[in-house]
Amino acid sequence: MKHENLMSGLLNEMNRVRELITQYEALPNGVGIYGATTMKSSIEMAEISMSDGDVIDMLKQYENLKSHN
Repeated sequence: MKHENLMSGLLNEMNRVRELITQYEALPNGVGIYGATTMKSSIEMAEISMSDGDVIDMLKQYENLKSHN
């Protein structure tokens, strides 16, 4: 198992979700727009927690990002 600190884990999850966003946006007939929008919001919340240095919220946002698939 690879160990990582919270900051790198959060950044990795943000990048993973960004890749998912492109996949969701590519779905036909706009069926992935809601999911992509939700994921973008999650990334924005994670960015805010990082810029605020709020470790507790960073943990929450990390778990939130992990829930996207």
